[in-house]
Amino acid sequence: MDWDKLRSFHAAAETGSLTAAGERLRISQSAVSRQIAALESSVGVPLFQRHARGLVLTDAGIKLHQTTTTMSRAASVASNIIKDAKDTPQGDLVVTAPIAFGSTWLIERLHKFTDEYPDIHLHLYLDDREYDLLKLEAECAIRLWAADKADLIQRKLMSVRTSLYAAPSYLERFGIPEKPEDLDNHRIIVYGEQISPMHVINWAQRVGRDDRTPREASLTVNNVVGMVHAAEAGLGVADLPDYMIPESSKLVKVLPGLTGPHFDLYFIYPSDLRRSNRIVAFRDFLAREIASFEQS
Repeated sequence: MDWDKLRSFHAAAETGSLTAAGERLRISQSAVSRQIAALESSVGVPLFQRHARGLVLTDAGIKLHQTTTTMSRAASVASNIIKDAKDTPQGDLVVTAPIAFGSTWLIERLHKFTDEYPDIHLHLYLDDREYDLLKLEAECAIRLWAADKADLIQRKLMSVRTSLYAAPSYLERFGIPEKPEDLDNHRIIVYGEQISPMHVINWAQRVGRDDRTPREASLTVNNVVGMVHAAEAGLGVADLPDYMIPESSKLVKVLPGLTGPHFDLYFIYPSDLRRSNRIVAFRDFLAREIASFEQS
């Protein structure tokens, strides 16, 4: 079978859309459509059912997609081997990181990496969802939870601690909580993506409640950066990572004698890429920066 036709089929199967498949492959929608039609003609069976809401794989399409998934990963691994065959790290590197960590701590330090490795072209995906590294949706990930697949290598980078924070203007208006139970009379800001492991950051809803129903949130935000801004605007009390609150911040700790949840931060990548000099360079850069940060 023609690999170009299989690539078009695979992209359409992954995205469920001819338009999205074309964008992924950087070809026109009509070119994708023609290649899939030619592939269906050569195999003699339809591979998709066409619906107004998108493409749905047929039984034959599901079976072929299983094969093209393996082929696509093998092609990506082969491409990475070629990239890493050179002594100097170079080429694209796709990294995914949580929105809060990536947009604050990481971004402000990346200039050091790009200065040291000008031939590595970073693609940084900031998202609190988990990218599938084994399908090479990204080549490496910074995550606030451990890997759960045997084919992934992980290295603990640091522990991230959290505390309750609020703005002085909010505390002047609603009072300063003196014990956890006082939070029952306060406005609570929570993280809103419950499908993410990040939802444990909603400690402000639970502390002092024991086995009782968590406090009702007054504001739900779907990323931690937004929670910080909401707290700064005086909208309530939020459980936030300490690394996101600089000394210059006007936010103050609420119930400072309490210790909030903590997360272990990991650097994770597929075992197939263990010899990638691009990943080793980025991993070692993170380790150096975190060591310096923890000593400061």
